Amino acid sequence: MLIGMTNDMQQTDMTRTTARRTGRAITVAAGAASALLLWVVNDLWAGIDLAVRQGDATQHIGPAAVVGAALIAGMAAWGLLALLERTARRPARTFRITALIVLVLSLAGPLGSGVGTSSRLVLLGMHLTVGVALIIGLPGRRDCR
Repeated sequence: MLIGMTNDMQQTDMTRTTARRTGRAITVAAGAASALLLWVVNDLWAGIDLAVRQGDATQHIGPAAVVGAALIAGMAAWGLLALLERTARRPARTFRITALIVLVLSLAGPLGSGVGTSSRLVLLGMHLTVGVALIIGLPGRRDCR
């Protein structure tokens, strides 16, 4: 009987782990999709040219850059949370504080290099949308302690 209980406990742990990974993957994908949606609405429909200054050159921000940056940020956030779950006493709280600081610092990019007020506002919106999705979604509701 003890062996059956151990197998059931292992099965439950595997199910929880799979559910957690799936939820986190969905959160990262949702952050990227929300940034892409903002790009579509503002660049294609509203006609706002999303561009940043890099030195003397101006670079247009396309859909691949938007999705790529959001996915990289999401995977980095997921990695940080996984590390904190192994090392920190209160990983969700530590993650949220750290991620919020990184989000605030990341806002300097669009503010400093965005070309035009409209472009800056849209880029800020993308940063905030992805950041908030990751900060709220990655740790999950169960870990909100």
